Order: sequence, then structure tokens, then C-alpha cells
Amino acid sequence: VQLQASGGGLVQAGGSLRLSCSASRRTFSNNAVSWFRRAPGKEREFVATISWRGGDINYADSVKGRFTISRDNARNTVYLQMDSMKPEDTAVYYCAAALRPVGGKEQKDYRYWGQGTLVTVSS
Repeated sequence: VQLQASGGGLVQAGGSLRLSCSASRRTFSNNAVSWFRRAPGKEREFVATISWRGGDINYADSVKGRFTISRDNARNTVYLQMDSMKPEDTAVYYCAAALRPVGGKEQKDYRYWGQGTLVTVSS
């Protein structure tokens, strides 16, 4: 089982990026998917989560109003649209799938993890 995160890169402050997380149908089916990130020198932290059917969505306060999580179950893909980006958004971003339809903010709830994609926001 493997999740593939992509879309990272270098962007200027105020700019936008869209991350994608794809996996097998078995991995995504009936499972919540979330994004986490690890900034340089910091612990990995929760960013956003979306339930299997997309009806339950939550964000970290630090990204609320700027980031949007969505999913296309027909494509087995979850997206993270990042707008109005700030230098403090610089991090390696990971997607993770839980073994339940609604996820939370705790990393221990997630069974499958992607390899991470680096996002760098310049000031």
C-alpha cells in the first residue's frame, strides 16, 4: 500500500500551489485522508482532513481560510489547494489515510502514509 504525494515546489509568498495525493482504490475506499506537514526543526503537525464522502472537513487554525482540501473518489485522489501562502508554510507535506471514514488530527489514527513532498515559500 502506498500513497503518492506530489505538487510541491518553490513559490513566492502570496502565491498558490496544489498538492495531490493518489493511491489505490483499496487504500482510499471508505477512508478519511489528511494532510500533515513537518517544518524544518519542528514536529510533524496536522494541516487538514476530509472524510470519505467529503462531508466532514477540518483545518488547522494556521491554514484556515487559505487552504482547501478536496477529494475525487473516482480518481482515488485527494487535493490540497494552498493559497495566500506564507513563508511559515514551508515544510514537507505528507498525506495519510485512516482506516475509518472520518479522520481526526491525531497522527496515530492514520495507517498509511505517503513519502512527502517539499513546499518552499520564499519571502
